[in-house]
Amino acid sequence: MAQLIITSRTGEQKAVDAGTGLTVMEIVRDAGADEPFALCGGVCSCATCHVYVDQAFVDRLPAISADESDLLDSSEHRRPNSRLSCQIPFDAALDGLSVEIAPEA
Repeated sequence: MAQLIITSRTGEQKAVDAGTGLTVMEIVRDAGADEPFALCGGVCSCATCHVYVDQAFVDRLPAISADESDLLDSSEHRRPNSRLSCQIPFDAALDGLSVEIAPEA
């Protein structure tokens, strides 16, 4: 099974088995993210699932949409590798993907 590596806001890192057919947001949420995370439930309307994606995987992700980019612009913590995890479908090609949960906005 493919793995996703999650770094929490406190710096704790854990690898979780990640099934395909879910978004990165769903995997992080199901893994027990303790911080306020994915408050809108994954409909790209709140930006609480903001993550920093491992640079080695950025080019493997779907292109960022205008809506996602607008929401990320509302964060003072946006970086070039910022994404909303609800907009990243997870599949076997992303095995080993590492994401860090961005600071709360």
